[in-house]
Amino acid sequence: MGKSETITETAAAGALEEAAYRLIRSALIDGDFAPGDRLSIRGVGAALSLSPMPARAALRRLINERALDATPSGTAIVPRMTRREFTDLTAMRHQLEPLALTLAAPNLTAADLDRLSGFVDAHEAARLAGDPKAVRQADTGFLFTLYRASQSPLLIGVIESLWLRRSPMFWEARWALLGSSMGRAPHRHREIIAALREGRTEAARGYLADEIRMAGDFLLEVMTFREE
Repeated sequence: MGKSETITETAAAGALEEAAYRLIRSALIDGDFAPGDRLSIRGVGAALSLSPMPARAALRRLINERALDATPSGTAIVPRMTRREFTDLTAMRHQLEPLALTLAAPNLTAADLDRLSGFVDAHEAARLAGDPKAVRQADTGFLFTLYRASQSPLLIGVIESLWLRRSPMFWEARWALLGSSMGRAPHRHREIIAALREGRTEAARGYLADEIRMAGDFLLEVMTFREE
C-alpha cells in the first residue's frame, strides 16, 4: 500500500468519525435522547449506517466532552444531572443565550423574523395537537435560528455544549412541559419577535431570560435528579 493510499484512507476514516460525531451531537442537542438512554456502538452504527470504528470514536469524543458517561462495560449513557449541575447550567444559559439574542438583533432581516414567526406557529399547532416531538423541534428551531444570527461561532459552540446536557432533561420532562406551556413555564417567543420588530432589543432579551428562568424553576420542581 502506497503512502498516498494510507493518507486517503486516514482522511476518509476521519471524515466518517466527524460525521458520526456531528450526527450524535446534533441528536443530543435536539433532544432525541433522555437521561439514562444507552448508546451502544452497534446501535449507533446501525442507526447511522456506520461501521463500528467511527461510531466508537464519535462516542469516545462525546464522553471526553462530558456530554455522555461511560458504563464499566464501555457503553455510552446519557447522564442525569445533579440538582446543582442543572441550577448552574440554567444560570449559564440565562447569561449566554440573551447575549446571543443581543448580538443577533442587528443582523435580523424581515425575512428572518417571518421565519421565526413560522416556528412559533408550528409550536402552537404542535402544542394543541399534543405532539411533544414537534413542539421540541419548533422550539429548538426558533432559538437556534435566532442565536445563529449572532454570527458568533464561538458563542454558539458554548451554547450548544450547554444544550448537550440541557436537552435530555427537557425531553424527559416533555409531558410536564407540554401541560405547563401556557402556565408555569410558557415560552415568550411571540413577545420576543414583536420586540425585535420594534427594535426593542432589551425587552426581547428580557423575555428570553424570563423564559429560561421559568422553565428552569419548573423543572427543578418536577424532575428527578441524580442524587434523588
